Amino acid sequence: MRQESILYKNRFYNENLRNNIWKVLTKNYFQKFIKKSDNVLDLPCGYGEFINNISCNKKYALDINKDAKKFLHKNITFLHASATKIPLQKNSVDKIFISNFFEHITKQESILVVKECKRILKKNGQVIILQPNIRFCAKDYWRFFDHITPIDDRALEELFSLFGFKKIFSVLKFLPYTTQDSYNKNQFFILLSVRLYLLFPLLWSFFGKQSLLIFQKND
Repeated sequence: MRQESILYKNRFYNENLRNNIWKVLTKNYFQKFIKKSDNVLDLPCGYGEFINNISCNKKYALDINKDAKKFLHKNITFLHASATKIPLQKNSVDKIFISNFFEHITKQESILVVKECKRILKKNGQVIILQPNIRFCAKDYWRFFDHITPIDDRALEELFSLFGFKKIFSVLKFLPYTTQDSYNKNQFFILLSVRLYLLFPLLWSFFGKQSLLIFQKND
């Protein structure tokens, strides 16, 4: 088993809870950014919590971990590849969802990823990013061994602007940094807490450590 597979298996051992949390997140928040007619790529897909639960037309899920395919629904096309070289045609995708990724790769790799996003997106296509923001979680940013690059919303905006993207939406303080500390608690109350959290944005300013950013391709 690859070291990455062992690391993520140990970190995300409660797959059922994570999937149920993402059911709430997609239904109660993220779905408003995704049309039923959209072709969507989840990059990287991890265990498929987002792409399994979002409603859209065509679903693509990319990950370097080949074990990710086991967790995906049958209507999802799995791409076992690097995000720096996406095996999709030019102008083929409407939306790309990227969650908790740029902190795991180098700056040079980030440039290649954004370049690939631009290539495969249709005109006015969008990249939806959920990203730990080191401005708000510096104390715990290096809690995870595989975090290698410090990054915040300003750096991402500058990076995407280099490739002609425009920021069209942002919530600087959105979700908490991690749900890992909740895994041993009662699932019913965890899911209820997530629903209530989404209903009261005032809470985001106190607990939000991850930023939500949407960049649109304009050329």
